[in-house]
Amino acid sequence: MEEDTINITRPQKETSINVPDSVRLAAKSTANKPVEKPKYPSETIGLPSEGYFYNSNSPLSKGVVDIKYMTAKEEDILTSQNLIKKGVVLEKLLESLIVTDGVKTDELLIGDKNALFVASRRLAYGDSYGPLQVKCPKCGKENNCLIDLSKVNNKEFEFEKYERGVNLFEFVLPASKVTLKYKLLTHRDESSIEQELTALNKINKSGASSEITTRLKKMIVSIDGNEDRQIINKFVDQQMLSKDSLAFRSYVKENTPDIDMAFDFECSDCQHNERMGIPLSVSFFWPDTGV
Repeated sequence: MEEDTINITRPQKETSINVPDSVRLAAKSTANKPVEKPKYPSETIGLPSEGYFYNSNSPLSKGVVDIKYMTAKEEDILTSQNLIKKGVVLEKLLESLIVTDGVKTDELLIGDKNALFVASRRLAYGDSYGPLQVKCPKCGKENNCLIDLSKVNNKEFEFEKYERGVNLFEFVLPASKVTLKYKLLTHRDESSIEQELTALNKINKSGASSEITTRLKKMIVSIDGNEDRQIINKFVDQQMLSKDSLAFRSYVKENTPDIDMAFDFECSDCQHNERMGIPLSVSFFWPDTGV
C-alpha cells in the first residue's frame, strides 16, 4: 500500500488578492483590541496589614488582594512531587491563585501570606477542617476536633501608632537597654532564611539549629542606630542576652499584623477549656477525599 503524500506546489508568481474593505477594517479593529485575560470566579481578601506597611506604589498598599477559586490546575500544583521536593509547592499555588495585577508573592508580609493561604483553603474545600487529633493539655486525652476556619480572624493591631508605608519598628531590649530597629519579614525573607538554614545544616556538625539567630539577623535593621551588617550579626551571635532575645521575639509575635490561628478547645473527657493553636497537618491543603 502506498503512503499518502502531501504535495506542496510553490506558486510560480505572486498573485494579487483583493480584500474587501469590511474585512480589512474588521482585522484592524481586532488587532487593536487588547487581549482579555481569562476570567475566573474570585474573591477579594482583606489583608491583616491592611496594606499599611507597603510602599504606596505597591498594589498591596490597597490592603486587599483578589484570589480565584482553586481549579484542577491548582490541584496539579499541589500534587506535583517535583514542587513538593523543592519546597515551593505552596508558593507556586499562591502565584497561581492571585489575580490582582502587579502583586509579587515575594513582597507579601508573612501575616498577609498566612491570611491568603487560609482564604484559599476555605474557597477550595470549605470552612470545615478536620477532624484533627488534639491532645488535652490537662488530662492528656486525645480529642477529635473539627475546626471552623470561618472563625479565623485578623489580629487586632494599632496601625495609628506607626507611619504608613514604612516597614520599620523600634524595640528597646529590657536587660541591655539596646535600641533595636527591625522590620516585618516578607516571603522573600522567609525563603532566604530557609536557604541559609539548609546551607548551615550541611556544614554544622554539632546538629544545633541556627534558626533563631538567622531569623533575628534578618529582622534587625540597626542596633543603637548602627546599620552595619557585620556589627548586627556579631551582636546577635555574641552579645544578645537570651532574656533579651526572648522578650524581643515575644514582642514581635504579639505586635505583628497576622491572623489569629487559634480555636476554642474543650476536652470531651475533663471539660477543660483553653484557646489553642490550630494544628496544621497535611490535610489542610490535601484533605482526605477517601479516593
